[in-house]
Amino acid sequence: MQSEIIISGFGGQGTLYAGQVLAYAAMDEGKHTTWLPSYGPEMRGGTANCTVVISDDEIGSPSALYPKAVIALNLPSLDKYEGMVAPGGYLIVNESMVNRTPTRTDIHWLMIPANKIAQEIGNERATNMVLLGALEANLKALPEGALER
Repeated sequence: MQSEIIISGFGGQGTLYAGQVLAYAAMDEGKHTTWLPSYGPEMRGGTANCTVVISDDEIGSPSALYPKAVIALNLPSLDKYEGMVAPGGYLIVNESMVNRTPTRTDIHWLMIPANKIAQEIGNERATNMVLLGALEANLKALPEGALER
């Protein structure tokens, strides 16, 4: 089985870090994995995204045209990546940073008030981890507890 995941947001939201956590968790579980970051020169506040591929077999390419899942931390990311999610895939959206719901009916999508949840647990910087947990609870690309370990 192979899963391609894109995580996208503004620089400073922990987009690349969330991808690293996912990739390291996959490696710790004995999976093949790649992590491909992309960000503009204006680090904090600019756009940032990464693609993580997790597979039981060797990986042919670190990129994904039609990922199985996307985490959108902000509205520009939702606008850019909603159309790319593979049919039947997952779109996890940070409801705290967008003003619309996804329009596609051929994918599973979740609106998570991640900023609010992170504040409630006492660490606003954990917004990315809240969304990563929501992704893994649905996609199940890794065994339960792998991210926590």
